[in-house]
Amino acid sequence: MISVLISVFNGSEYLAEAMDSLLAQTYTDFEIIVVDDGSTDDTLDQLQAYAAKDARINVIHHSNRGIPASINAAARLAVGKYLARMDLDDVASPTRFEKQVAYMDAHPEVTVLGSRVILIDPFGTEYHRPMHALTHEEIDAKLLAGEGWAIVQPAAMIRHDAFLAVKGYDERYRTSQDFDLWLRMAEHGRLANLEEPLLKYRQHLGSANFAKAKQQKEFKIQILREAYARRGLPPFDATTLPPPPETDPFRIRKRWGWAAIRAGRFGAARHHAYANIKLHPMACDAWKMLYCSVRRH
Repeated sequence: MISVLISVFNGSEYLAEAMDSLLAQTYTDFEIIVVDDGSTDDTLDQLQAYAAKDARINVIHHSNRGIPASINAAARLAVGKYLARMDLDDVASPTRFEKQVAYMDAHPEVTVLGSRVILIDPFGTEYHRPMHALTHEEIDAKLLAGEGWAIVQPAAMIRHDAFLAVKGYDERYRTSQDFDLWLRMAEHGRLANLEEPLLKYRQHLGSANFAKAKQQKEFKIQILREAYARRGLPPFDATTLPPPPETDPFRIRKRWGWAAIRAGRFGAARHHAYANIKLHPMACDAWKMLYCSVRRH
C-alpha cells in the first residue's frame, strides 16, 4: 500500500532512530526505498545492515544528485498506492501510516496529506509545536504567500498516480523542491494536514533550512513566479515574501538550550551553552544558560 521514499546524504548520526521509527509502525503494509545520495560516512553500511534484516527495505546507492533526482528515481521503482516521504534525521509516530492511510482512503480527492509536527533539537528535545493549517484553502493560501512549510515534507503522504501525473519533483530545485511540488499538486487535487502531530521534525544547523537559506529564498521567488503564471494571477511581488527562518547559530542554540532546561534535559542544555560560549565568550545569556544547566534548574 505504501512506498516510503527517502534520500539521504551523510545521515549516519540519526539514521537508526529514524529507521527504527518506521519499522515500529502499527501499519505494516509498506516498502522502504532509500537512496544513499553519495554519502561519504558510514550511512550506506548502516542502511545495508537494516536491509539485510528486513526484506521490505531496498537500498540504492548513486553519486550525489540531490533530493529531487533521488526521490524521482525511487518513485520509478515504487509499487505503493501511496508515497510516504521521510528524512533520516526525523522520527515518525508509530501510528503515522495507519492514520494517514485511513484519511487518504476516506478522502480520494486529497492528493497530499501532511500532519502537524513536533520540533526537536539535535538531541531530541521538544521545543515547539507549530499550528499548521489543516484545510486545502488555508494551505494553498499560505503556499501562494510564500510559506513553503505549509506541508512538512517528511510528514507528507502523496498519491502515487498524482505524483506521476505532475511529473514528480522538478530537478532544477535542489532545495525548496517540496514547495514547488505542493503548489503543483494543489492544482491537481486537494491538500490537507492532520491535526495530530505525527512526526518529530529534527532541527540542526546542518539542515537545509539553515545551511541553504539564501538559495532557498531565490528558488522560492522563481517557484512562485511560475505558479502565479500557471494560475493566471498577477505577477508575484517578491517584496511580500515572508522573512526567512532564523539562521543565527547563537540565537538558535539559545532557544534550544532553554527548552532543554525546561524539559529537564540538562546535558543537552550544557552542550548548547558551551557552543554559544565558544561562539561569544562574553555573552551573559550563554553563561546563565550554563549555570542553570549545571545547577539543574
